[in-house]
Amino acid sequence: MWESIRRWFDPRELRSVGSTPDYRFSLANERTFLAWLRTGLALVGGGLATAQFLPPLPLRHLREAIAVVLLLLGGAVAVRAVDHWARTERAIRLGEELPASRFPAILALTVGLGALLLVAMVLVTAVGGR
Repeated sequence: MWESIRRWFDPRELRSVGSTPDYRFSLANERTFLAWLRTGLALVGGGLATAQFLPPLPLRHLREAIAVVLLLLGGAVAVRAVDHWARTERAIRLGEELPASRFPAILALTVGLGALLLVAMVLVTAVGGR
């Protein structure tokens, strides 16, 4: 694990593997990495906004729980982004198949489930408030 993390910060290590690819592939990999970082930042921003601006909810500490989940998910996305970028860049340089990942599916299911739970809370609050 520590070896993988060390590779994230050592461009010489990355360049020492395989051959220099067509720069367009490396730039496309970097754009994907940046898109994942934007997703992580959006989740972190949503977590902070939830903690600061969402009024207290009927269930005790639900607002804080939602905020913490969003913040942790944003951090996980950012870490996963750099790991995927490094593994993909290595595969490109070695001419190997790109690494497969279940993370996008897990993230999509987590966000979808969270949205359904929030819809349920909105409906419960709306019905209970009348």
